[in-house]
Amino acid sequence: MSSIFWFLLFVVGGLTLAYRRISLAASTALAGIALIAYSVAGSPPLLWALILWVAFGLMVALNFTDLRRQKITRPMLSMYRRMLPSMSSTEREALEAGSVWWEGELFSGAPKWRKLQEASAARLSREEQAFLDGPVEELCEMIDEWEVSHELADLPPEAWRFMRTKGFFAMIIPKCYGGLEFSAYAHSQVLVKVASHSATAASIIAVPNSLGPAELLLHYGTDAQKDRYLPGLASGDEIPCFALTSPRAGSDAASIPDTGIVCRDTYQGEEVVGVRLTWDKRYITLAPVATVLGLAFRLYDPEGLLGDPDKTDYGITVGLIPTDTPGVEFGRRHLPLSIPFQNGPTSGKDVFVPLDCIIGGPEMAGQGWRMLVECLSVGRCLSLPANATGGAKAGLFATGAYARIRKQFGMPIGRFEGIQEVIARMAGGTYIADAARSVTVAAVDAGEKPSVPSAILKYHCTEIARTVANDAMDIHGGKGICLGPNNYLGIGWGSVPIMVTVEGANILTRTLIIFGQGAVRCHPFVLRELHAATNPDRERGLVDFDEALFGHFGYAISNAARSFVSAISLARYMDAPEDAGTTRRFYQHIGRFSASFALAADVAMLTMGGALKRKEMLSARLGDILSTLYLASTVLKHYENQGRPELDLPLVEWACRSLLYKAQEQLHGFLRNLPNRYVAAVLRALIFPRGRTYSAPADSLSRRVVELMITPSQTRDRVCDGVFRNTERGSMLGKLHDVMELSIEITPLEKKVRRGVKEGVVTAADALGQIDQAQAAGLITESEAERLREADVRIMEIINVDDFTSEELARQPAKMKVGPRPAATAKTQKPVSAKKAPRRKDVAVSG
Repeated sequence: MSSIFWFLLFVVGGLTLAYRRISLAASTALAGIALIAYSVAGSPPLLWALILWVAFGLMVALNFTDLRRQKITRPMLSMYRRMLPSMSSTEREALEAGSVWWEGELFSGAPKWRKLQEASAARLSREEQAFLDGPVEELCEMIDEWEVSHELADLPPEAWRFMRTKGFFAMIIPKCYGGLEFSAYAHSQVLVKVASHSATAASIIAVPNSLGPAELLLHYGTDAQKDRYLPGLASGDEIPCFALTSPRAGSDAASIPDTGIVCRDTYQGEEVVGVRLTWDKRYITLAPVATVLGLAFRLYDPEGLLGDPDKTDYGITVGLIPTDTPGVEFGRRHLPLSIPFQNGPTSGKDVFVPLDCIIGGPEMAGQGWRMLVECLSVGRCLSLPANATGGAKAGLFATGAYARIRKQFGMPIGRFEGIQEVIARMAGGTYIADAARSVTVAAVDAGEKPSVPSAILKYHCTEIARTVANDAMDIHGGKGICLGPNNYLGIGWGSVPIMVTVEGANILTRTLIIFGQGAVRCHPFVLRELHAATNPDRERGLVDFDEALFGHFGYAISNAARSFVSAISLARYMDAPEDAGTTRRFYQHIGRFSASFALAADVAMLTMGGALKRKEMLSARLGDILSTLYLASTVLKHYENQGRPELDLPLVEWACRSLLYKAQEQLHGFLRNLPNRYVAAVLRALIFPRGRTYSAPADSLSRRVVELMITPSQTRDRVCDGVFRNTERGSMLGKLHDVMELSIEITPLEKKVRRGVKEGVVTAADALGQIDQAQAAGLITESEAERLREADVRIMEIINVDDFTSEELARQPAKMKVGPRPAATAKTQKPVSAKKAPRRKDVAVSG
């Protein structure tokens, strides 16, 4: 009995010290006290006592830092340097871009919830709210997406003029240059509303306010460059585009073949030092109408004209070029899945520009990749997540109403469980996307540059939009697939793959970026170890590596203990905010899976090293776990920010349960596929000692969520907040909602008619005939019958689809052009001066 007591004392005590992350010195002291007590009172066997005292002696030795550094850290540092995978400068710059925010807490294995609770909620100023209620609503009213996509192949000229004069292209530009200087949240809210109505307009607005000339100038431009370009960009006199992607270098943007050679030549009548540029770019949004071209290229200085004769390859550089510069070619257009936002190729051969075309001046030569990834750390969590969320909100808003309006077998299709499963998924996904967007954008407004969350949002918000779009189509059936002026789904559905593809294709983002960047950037010790190992001051590097290494050891031991204990106890002892209330268990389970994830990530990096980069399926699973924990955290924070509305709890529970269940399953998948099976077995014992115990949302919960979506409710309004739904301004979604309310209002009258059918009094097969017979039989009054007839007309306007004559569907054959763009000749495309082209003055191009 005594032996069991002492065994449990040491095991429980060791787990407690590790779980609570007690310091090495304090743990050594407590272990010494326990060992003395055991030696005196426990009468341990000699061999067992010897083992324990030797282990304690090693603990004591580890507290002597000089001894530890020489005998343990120095050899390990040498081994670490040999194992360190090669890293290019572009990889290093990408890893170090931006800041670490809440994702760092999740990587710690013990998230401090106070940090998230104290983060400010996103709020709009009066000016920003007025812009949403005024110009944004007016713009949506101007745009008929069917006309845009199938008749004009562009926004109408009046919409272009309105966007330019009202500052839609200047949301990020400071007021001192004539811009709106909106917050990131306002920028996001504008895009949500526009995207809920027009994917074309949302794409056009996003580019000037995201990664592009204005953003780059604000962060890196010289004062002269800012004064030269920003007022024109703010007024809309200048239209920007940014060219990065080349036909031979897509996702591998760091390998772009486009070049700039520093040389002397004549510019505007004077001999100057400049750059001779040659490029071929594609997929460039706004290129066909741009007046200012932002260009990424590789800069070479073979003659040493920049002042360093030993340096010829400066690397990726970013320049700004007026598109009326001789040799700049543009004007042809791509057509991305029939969404006709202005997008096309641009090219140039031996185009000479002065050195001051480099953003930031010659001092920023070769700094282009760092500039791009730093701007992406913010931009990637703004535009695409907002557009995706706006599309998801519109899809959910429309589908919830349609599922209540559309009846089959005598009841709304939203009452069928097969439909309910899908609508619940749509609602939960939309809530997750909106929570992640609003919480992360608020962090941006607070000064963060969250590079890893931006990748998480880009991937997951666009994937959610894809799921919602497909689900909406599935439920609408023929109504969704028959295009026409009254189809409110089809064009938006077609835009989803575009969001998935741009700013880092989703497959790349999931498999390489989220965990690949997060493992180094967000880990409490890995980046510190990397910096220490590469420090040219070897002694300082040894000291720093020692601190990081032993901190890392303690961190790993603690996460192993936290993972095991929380799994055994079902996370009941994990930290959670004191006032969490009904959501307390979700906080605790996030803490549990955070520890398990941190442990799994550490073991993966230790056992596979640099090979983990090539194990993309494993890396993707680890990225999914980090993502789901981040998204679940934002769901809880979003719920708090909205004042904890009790009606929303079913949706919050559905979202958290689905995310945490996915985290569990991805951990399971990671362990099943970890190459070292012995290590995988030990990890499984620490992470799942009781098996996989977390459950996905129950069917009963899904039904509660759906009921909130197919009836007018405050929850439906909150989840779909920001959707363009003003019926007076011509919104189809607003019309849908109105008809849904009407459908609910006439339900008691429809029951009277159905009772007549059951009793044999009403025998007509068609709805209008049934109404007439019910009125004649006295089942409903004349006014009730008229109400039903009016409702039937409005409902059928929603359900009916468009049709066309063959002549109406015929289009003028397109002139095909395949292969590399030829140089301009009289028979091909003549270079156009952006300053002189009348169509650029209106910024309106016909198809």
